[in-house]
Amino acid sequence: MSATSGPARGGLPDGDGLPDGGPASPGGPRIAPGPRIAPGSRHEVGGAVWLLSRAAGIVAGTRPPALFLVLGRHRRLFRGWLRFAGRLMPGGTLPRRETELVILRTAHLRACAYEFAHHRRLGRRAGVARDDLDRLVAGPAAPSWASWSPRERALLAATDMLHERQDLDDATWNGLREHLDERAAIEFLLLVGHYQMLATALTALRLEPDPPRRRRASRRASGSR
Repeated sequence: MSATSGPARGGLPDGDGLPDGGPASPGGPRIAPGPRIAPGSRHEVGGAVWLLSRAAGIVAGTRPPALFLVLGRHRRLFRGWLRFAGRLMPGGTLPRRETELVILRTAHLRACAYEFAHHRRLGRRAGVARDDLDRLVAGPAAPSWASWSPRERALLAATDMLHERQDLDDATWNGLREHLDERAAIEFLLLVGHYQMLATALTALRLEPDPPRRRRASRRASGSR
């Protein structure tokens, strides 16, 4: 896949961008939707993970994230992963808007509907507008790509090359270092690698985007009918 083009599927702003019925495996039959490991119950994941998942859903405007309730079945690993992930986002040194742009571009390139939908919501709070999403999906070949700032273009070019090659050539690395110091460059590499890893796990687990939370007002309205 060329870094100048987007993937054939995935990450579209108004939907998951995947064919109806779930993603298709390359050269094989369409994969049936549905999680391969079901989200755990409170008893299965423990009270701490259960409460954290509910809180995360409130922040994201969704039901408790299925990702938390699946990974939470392995409680010790979940705690270690959560600390690491939190150091990258939201506790990283890169500005939140830039972090979300990198995550969303990675999710789109990986055709990971769960990751894209979740960070579309978080990105909105960090200043990622609808026009930004459209540009992320359109890719470098689109005229709109030129409207990114030089720093944003450097970050996104490096994101694309890491996806395509799992490496950076000297020109892309030097372009990145014009904007990032050593610590920020290390963080950026781990950020992209982390969300590539998550996209792999989410895809293999067949997790679908978390549905939005029901608002109390809508429940009251439906109950009065």
